[in-house]
Amino acid sequence: MAESGVFPIWGKMANIFRIPDLRKRVLFTLAMLAVYRLGGHLPTPGVNFLKLEEAFNRSGGSLLGFVDLFSGGSLRKMTIFALGIMPYITASIILQLLTVVYEPLAKLQKEGEMGRKKITQWTRYITVILSAVQSFGIAIGLQKAGDFVLHPGAGFILMTMLTLTTGSAFIMWLGEQITDRGIGNGMSLLIFAGIVVGLPRGVQDLTQKAMNSTWGAITPVLMVFLIVFMIAVVAFIVYVERCERRIPVQYAKRVVGRKVMGGQSTHLPLRVNAGGVMPVIFASSILTLPQTIGYGVRNSRYFGDLFRALGWGEPLYTVLYAVGIIFFAYFYVSIVFNPSEVADNMRKYGGFIPGIRPGRNTSDHINRILTRLTFVGGVYLAIVCLLPEWMIAGIHLQHLPLVGVWFDSHFPRFILSGLNVQFYFGGTSLLIVVGVAMDTVQQLEAQLVMRNYDGFVRKGRVRGRRS
Repeated sequence: MAESGVFPIWGKMANIFRIPDLRKRVLFTLAMLAVYRLGGHLPTPGVNFLKLEEAFNRSGGSLLGFVDLFSGGSLRKMTIFALGIMPYITASIILQLLTVVYEPLAKLQKEGEMGRKKITQWTRYITVILSAVQSFGIAIGLQKAGDFVLHPGAGFILMTMLTLTTGSAFIMWLGEQITDRGIGNGMSLLIFAGIVVGLPRGVQDLTQKAMNSTWGAITPVLMVFLIVFMIAVVAFIVYVERCERRIPVQYAKRVVGRKVMGGQSTHLPLRVNAGGVMPVIFASSILTLPQTIGYGVRNSRYFGDLFRALGWGEPLYTVLYAVGIIFFAYFYVSIVFNPSEVADNMRKYGGFIPGIRPGRNTSDHINRILTRLTFVGGVYLAIVCLLPEWMIAGIHLQHLPLVGVWFDSHFPRFILSGLNVQFYFGGTSLLIVVGVAMDTVQQLEAQLVMRNYDGFVRKGRVRGRRS
């Protein structure tokens, strides 16, 4: 069913609401996201959230700010959803790692639907346990920090544990309901909603800088460059997330009874960024942990210089961040993709790569290609994550020993200290927003095409990251 007119895209969007089942799914998803945002404004009893938010503003770039990103800003306000989706993400990562080292869990994962349901049930239990532990630590930390608690004591600790653990369990339930009865992956959409809510704040900040001529006479030029730069980064992410290396696979003909089976040519797709945003999350968590732990000894005579060198925007931080992202890209891909298993399955069904012997040679060939692709994907993740940070905070090359004075006198100030653009979308959040948007649009188009409606593009299909 084609749509005509001046604005055909609006007609295609209207098709979503013409299909009763699809309309119900979309409205259910929007309703669940509205409930999630409503819970992000309900404060936890007994917390002075105004002073807490001031403390968050002073500790930018720490682990607290990183966790606050995934809670949609609820942690700095200490709402009932302050823990956000992080306990569930942590529980999922723990179980993924255990499937590699714990053989019974690996067998359970291969048992199909029943095995996945059992793993999901364990994920829920671990999420609740992690939420209880984290909420207990938050309650103790708030009491020891000073004026953040109105009425300290055991009652406050128990109330905080009950409130935050229940809120985290409710978020997990919301995500599962969206996945089952809505559109898209529920957990990803909840993170997406928490990040996108900061978009008006970022636009307002840019508008104020343009009106106040914050950067002097070159403000109009920098604003145009900034907008073009943001659009280019989003386009670059969309392009790379859809890129894949297709290894040709040929299946031999087999005679089964009177039928000839096989004989077709297909391909094995290997994504450039197979790890998604997980390498960035791992690297960020490890690098921001020393900053948060060392906050109290930042002025120490012995450790102060080290913790300052690991600060956001410092050269040492930049180098370790890039190396950590590339390392965890290889680490995560080694967990989720096994070339030997793929080669064995290919040989079992009579498939082979032209010019490559089945078995060990096929596994080595796939592993070589995957190694090169993973390096490209790791470099891509590092570039996407570091460019927005350089735009905000710059590269503090003037802090380098011996050569810092030369950089300070020969490089422009906006390169060394950044443009101080408090735009909400950093590298991690930008990857999540673009990736989730691509996957959701791809699912919507699949629903439309399945019901003989036109998709969002005239030719071809919209492809998500995992299509």
